[in-house]
This record gives sequence, structure tokens and C-alpha cells, in this order.
Amino acid sequence: MGVAFQEEKIHEGKNLKRIREIMGLKQEVLGSKCPGNYSQQRISEFENQWTIDEPTLKELAEGLGVTVEFIRAFNEEKAIYNIQNNNTFTVSENSMGVSNQPTINNGSDKLESLLVNLTKVVAELAEEVKKLRG
Repeated sequence: MGVAFQEEKIHEGKNLKRIREIMGLKQEVLGSKCPGNYSQQRISEFENQWTIDEPTLKELAEGLGVTVEFIRAFNEEKAIYNIQNNNTFTVSENSMGVSNQPTINNGSDKLESLLVNLTKVVAELAEEVKKLRG
């Protein structure tokens, strides 16, 4: 008896949007970082598309500083889990006893390293999926 796998449809635009938001970039800033110098309206259009043509997706990935595979394989729940389980958060109180925003104690270099490693893993997974399909 075989096992059937249902392939999950990837909403590339939604992944693009969440990555952009997590990185704290506005649509117009992302557009200006792309070789095509896209307008805010055009970035909005891309973020609403299920699939984005390969050359455009490469430009958008370049603007975000990630790979195309990273955009395609991005999973918000897994990213949140990873961040929660690989970082130390503290909450400090100001002079009035009111809590400020939580801060990450490990620095941006560790986050950058985490993103690089995650990108490599995603690329490897994409290659494995290609092999399985072939």
C-alpha cells in the first residue's frame, strides 16, 4: 500500500509579503532595492499573485537578500517556532514599572547566521523535492 502525498500549493506572493514584513521593509523600499526598480503598486501586485514569473522572483529575492528557494519554501509557523526556540528574550521595566518591548539578547549576527543556514537547508530541500519528482 503506497503513501500518497498531497503537494501544498505555494502562494509565492504571500511568502514574499511576510518575508518583507519580517525584515521591516516597506513595499516602496523593496521595489527600489530590485534591479527592476519596481513601484510600491507593482510590489503590491506581486504580493497578491499565487505565482511570480522566475526572472521577477529572482529580482525580488535579490532585493530581499534571500534566494528564490527561500521565498518558495518560507513557512511562517516554522520560522516563528525557530525564532522562539533559538533566541533569548527579556522584558525590562522603565522607571514607572511599565514593560517595554521585548529585546533579543543574541544580536543580529546570530540572526543573520540563522537566516544563512535556513536558506541553505531550504535550497537542499528544494533539490531533494526535484529529485523525488524526477
